[in-house]
Amino acid sequence: MMDILQYSFFQHALLGSLLASILCGLVGTYIVTRRLVFISGGLTHASFGGVGLGVYLGISPILSAMLFTVLSAFGVQWLSTRHEMREDSAIAIFWTFGMSIGIIFSFLSPTFMPDLSSYLFGNILTITAGDLWLLGTLACLAVAVFSLFYRTIMFVAFDREFARSQGLPVQAIDYLLMGFVALTIVACLRMVGIVLVLSLLTIPQSIASLFTLNYKRMLISSIFIGCASCLGGLCLSYFWNVPSGACIILVSILLYAVCKAGLFLTKNRRHGNYN
Repeated sequence: MMDILQYSFFQHALLGSLLASILCGLVGTYIVTRRLVFISGGLTHASFGGVGLGVYLGISPILSAMLFTVLSAFGVQWLSTRHEMREDSAIAIFWTFGMSIGIIFSFLSPTFMPDLSSYLFGNILTITAGDLWLLGTLACLAVAVFSLFYRTIMFVAFDREFARSQGLPVQAIDYLLMGFVALTIVACLRMVGIVLVLSLLTIPQSIASLFTLNYKRMLISSIFIGCASCLGGLCLSYFWNVPSGACIILVSILLYAVCKAGLFLTKNRRHGNYN
């Protein structure tokens, strides 16, 4: 196992795991506390429209996916605030529109793109220096935004009405964080793909919420849990010789199951001792 550390692709995978864990830990905690998982799932699938457009136009699929997904996020946010359309309906529109656009333009593309499946299923071992720069830049921006606006973000995440009563810019925070959600989804596509990227944004945070409801502790715990899941998934992928993205998600789900079972057994043991 130690021999593989000398290869640049594995070094990139380790660094990408750390940066993605920081980014997903921060943004994912907001998603879970705001209960935006369904919206994030819609944006994840909508991002395929940007990938398809990038393939068709001959530009970077990541850049086109970023623009398409951010616009979709703003569209969902705008439509969901209007009384004539329900939030789930707005999500369904952009979800299906993005997938259909992605499929159509992928087939209309004049050139064949052999790694198109990597955007669907991901492969952390194929991420490039450019992907690392994107993850690093977004991670630094996320740390800066959450540090500067921590209290405002926390109030918006837990009690929007209270935040409005205090004169906080709730709508601006909504659009800012929705933009971060969209960018985070696209930045992690090469790691785990469209099919699994939502798991990175929800499972570590769900594990952290089992142990604490303190927002700051959830942020920090989610980062460490995400990093542990990525490292465990890479090790599992190496020994089993199977796709790394699926292994990362499998490890995170196993961690959740173990933590949930441990808490359940501990609670029952205490209850039994008390009786």
